[in-house]
Amino acid sequence: MIIRLPIFLALLLHLSPLQAQSDAPSQITLAPGYGTLGYEPPAVGSYALPPLGTAADGEVLDSDGTAVRLHQLFGDGYVLLAFIYSTCSDVNGCPLTSHVFYQIKSAMKRDPEIARHLRLISLSFDPAVDTPEVMQLYGNNFRYAGSAGEWRFVTTASEQQLAPLLDAYNQDIQREYTAEGRYSGDYSHLLRVFLIDPQKKIRNIYSVAFLHQELILNDFRTLLQESRGSGPQLAANQAQAQLSGPGDDRRGYDSVDYTTRSRALELRQGKAADLLGLIENPPLGLPAVPGAEAVDAARIELGRKLFFDRRLSLNDTFSCAMCHVPDQGFTSNELATAVGIEGRSVRRNSPTMYNVAYAEILFHDGREDRLEQQIWGPLLAHNEMGNPSVGYVLNKIKRIGDYDGLFEAAFDGRGVSMATLGSALAAYQLALVSGDSAFDRWYYGGDANALSLAARRGFELFTGKAACASCHLVGEQSALFMDNRLHNTGLGYRESMGISPQKQSVQVAPGVIIEVDRSIIQSVGEPAPADVGLYEVTQDPRDRWKYKTPGLRNVALTAPYMHNGSLSTLAEVVEFYVGGGIDNEGLSPLIRPLDLDPREKQDLVEFLESLTGSNVDALVADAFAAPIGDVGKGDPSWVHGSDVEVQ
Repeated sequence: MIIRLPIFLALLLHLSPLQAQSDAPSQITLAPGYGTLGYEPPAVGSYALPPLGTAADGEVLDSDGTAVRLHQLFGDGYVLLAFIYSTCSDVNGCPLTSHVFYQIKSAMKRDPEIARHLRLISLSFDPAVDTPEVMQLYGNNFRYAGSAGEWRFVTTASEQQLAPLLDAYNQDIQREYTAEGRYSGDYSHLLRVFLIDPQKKIRNIYSVAFLHQELILNDFRTLLQESRGSGPQLAANQAQAQLSGPGDDRRGYDSVDYTTRSRALELRQGKAADLLGLIENPPLGLPAVPGAEAVDAARIELGRKLFFDRRLSLNDTFSCAMCHVPDQGFTSNELATAVGIEGRSVRRNSPTMYNVAYAEILFHDGREDRLEQQIWGPLLAHNEMGNPSVGYVLNKIKRIGDYDGLFEAAFDGRGVSMATLGSALAAYQLALVSGDSAFDRWYYGGDANALSLAARRGFELFTGKAACASCHLVGEQSALFMDNRLHNTGLGYRESMGISPQKQSVQVAPGVIIEVDRSIIQSVGEPAPADVGLYEVTQDPRDRWKYKTPGLRNVALTAPYMHNGSLSTLAEVVEFYVGGGIDNEGLSPLIRPLDLDPREKQDLVEFLESLTGSNVDALVADAFAAPIGDVGKGDPSWVHGSDVEVQ
């Protein structure tokens, strides 16, 4: 390995870098990162670090030669990512990065909190020279900085594998040549170091003038404070949906050093929202709500109570909200397909309730067209809420004391009936409108700074080369990102035909993944029920495997995706469509292979993630404030004699 700079020799000999540079040519001005910061940095938590885009992923080689995804190395912590090469001769380039990382590594030794939450990764620009063995030796030079914390030195298998990563991180490098035209072994590049949060969002980019340990550590502590729900910067980041996500989202579960963590209970306190106001004045980017004139506050409140009432199911254990979980995007992030009462399997994914007010067709197969009618599907399905008949549901509600007078008050004296029950539940669902996303503020609100550059590129792809907007429509005044139609993408065909790999990866513990033969899985599991989509409604063979186009607002919160929840991430969805779906005779002519490079795919994901509405937290907090209907004394299912006075 060639190391030509005295600064590296200084590090190896435990000398001060400034001392080692005392003999350097006087015309070289050392970057601020080598010395003390010449000014007082802003106080931790006094400023905001808005997301600057999504950190790209790709395959790299660890210092032991193991192929690993870059995001896997990120894990579920904060990351400082630098691009370096071992033969760098620019004192204010790669050596500066290594020196600042060394200082931060030393800070990790002094402060366990930094070591616990922050990772350092140095990725080589030069895979031809910086092999895994070289990177391992290079990393060994810095071990004396302290064992606390983690500093990984990685490379790639080839320049071809590295190129998409450099492009995605806007890293432009130029080879340097001698006067005779021979490659000198050096690169010319601009120094950039990236601070990345656990959601894989870039939160700051440091150049030579700002690469200093004090600034970086203040930024890190500011982000850590933000994640714990404190500090004035929280208001600037509401669109990140602080309340959404399961109690433990298991980020980094694929890593052997995974540790569980739960959201603080104080983040889940309820607060009622003005739901009627949302219907009457939808957020930016949304059109008028259909049927708004027939809704009032009393009907919304009644529908909200019904939505969270487990007594509406046959055995008093299951509510609408148990498939449409508010803090999981009003769907279920943890299940590919829903599970009903008594653990009964449901063959399709729970669709989100966000902006369902605008849907002209309902259910994945489009078999209903009105929310008032739609509610009877889950209420009566044997594998959802399990009720035997309409009359059974209505009679049960009539006998529940805390509904006395509520229907009459909301519906001009009319009691509970098929019509009033449907209208009440529909009223609450109509109120779940969510807009004013970063995209809306940029596209419809004229805020030039609301959307990241990557997301803007993604929108150009969405409406242009990738043709996503052919089905996910974008209007001049508003956008629903759906066409209220059904299409065959080939996914249903693939499932029906049993087209699947011979082996399936199964994660049995954090970081432990085994390949299991599919025949073994099939021998112990129940076969997936047949599903041919719209054909089941129309009996028209041309409608086989057609499913409705979902809206894309808040799509970053509503994983997993597709009618059967078979795609876990937005990146997988993009890959599916880039591949042209699954070929079959009924494949929609709108589906075709796309020629997108890795950065373009990432840009599309970045755009989709920009569609999270600013009022998501308000809707989730409102749901937390809703009453939970549970069996109580006097209810129809109260066990007789359970309240008998003991003598």
